[in-house]
Amino acid sequence: MKTAIEKKTTLMEDLISKIPFNVPKIGDVIEATVVGIKPSMIFLDLKNFKTGIILGKEMRLNPKEFKGVKPGELISVKIINIENEDGYAEVSLLKAGEEKKWQNLRDKMESGETIEAKVLKANKGGLMVEIEKIEAFMPVSQLSSAHYPRVEGGNKQKILLELNKLVDKTLNLKIIDLDPREKKLIVSEKATEEKKLKKALEKYKSGDVVEGIVTGIVDFGVFIKFDELEGLIHISEIDWQIIDNPAEFFNVGDKVKAKIVEIDGDKVSLSTKAMKDNPWEKIKDKYEIGQIVKGEATKFNPFGIFIKLDKNIQGLAHISEFGTEKKMKETLELGKKYEFKIISIKPSEYRMALKPILEAEKEPAKKPIKE
Repeated sequence: MKTAIEKKTTLMEDLISKIPFNVPKIGDVIEATVVGIKPSMIFLDLKNFKTGIILGKEMRLNPKEFKGVKPGELISVKIINIENEDGYAEVSLLKAGEEKKWQNLRDKMESGETIEAKVLKANKGGLMVEIEKIEAFMPVSQLSSAHYPRVEGGNKQKILLELNKLVDKTLNLKIIDLDPREKKLIVSEKATEEKKLKKALEKYKSGDVVEGIVTGIVDFGVFIKFDELEGLIHISEIDWQIIDNPAEFFNVGDKVKAKIVEIDGDKVSLSTKAMKDNPWEKIKDKYEIGQIVKGEATKFNPFGIFIKLDKNIQGLAHISEFGTEKKMKETLELGKKYEFKIISIKPSEYRMALKPILEAEKEPAKKPIKE
């Protein structure tokens, strides 16, 4: 059952909807003239509509916002209630200001405007900054190449230490996402470099060889700075051999030549492996199916164990050759050399399958053992 007040409000809203001129609705932000100020409320002329009031509780919450308000002044307010018990329209100065802020931020996002903002604090996911007294978040992935934390092993504590170095600094940013209802504001430093990077990228294409400086080494690869750009040599593109630690091949500050293998947006993928001869192209000159070889056990994985035959070629002894993972780890020890039989070679897939020659199975080799 509706109360008498609710019925009256509904009736008023129905009547208003039939009035020909544009009447404010709940949620609208309008301009209103201050006509009277009391300690507990402010009265406003809502023009062709009616008299509005700002209640004292709002004034008490933020006295600074109301300090300069004077009779005759034109201010923006948001309609909260079409008509209260006393016949006034309840409005809010603070909510109108908040809404204007968010609309202003949306305009900046849509226009692509660059904004200066101070870094308030850092967390493991990124940075908190302040824009127009609203807190915004910048994920680590949205930092510029100059500020991106290149931490070996992706250690979160070390990343946080690097991010903390940016606290209190002023950065140039762009808004990339916002949601006023959720009070969500996402910004990007990387987005401010888009035009500059796009222009620099126009000079390059896949297959080009570039020379740059190593700016960072992480567990998944190496960052290379060239021209105004930065590219990544993924760990799989460093060399033909299997690599566990990129730091074994590079140091920060090294000069490196690499080939561009892909340009995707502003991401440049590089390869030093592509600068070297592919050892798998001539693999059949050195190895053949049925051949007995000696190799070093280098790494266990869920499918078996990698066996290093020479500097660039590794084969895999599948776990099924041992029966169980436990048996495999009991049979072979990392760092030691063992004899294997080559059971398949697939040069196009860079794969070689090996079968261990166990002591009980050893027979006189038909071909000489190669190391």
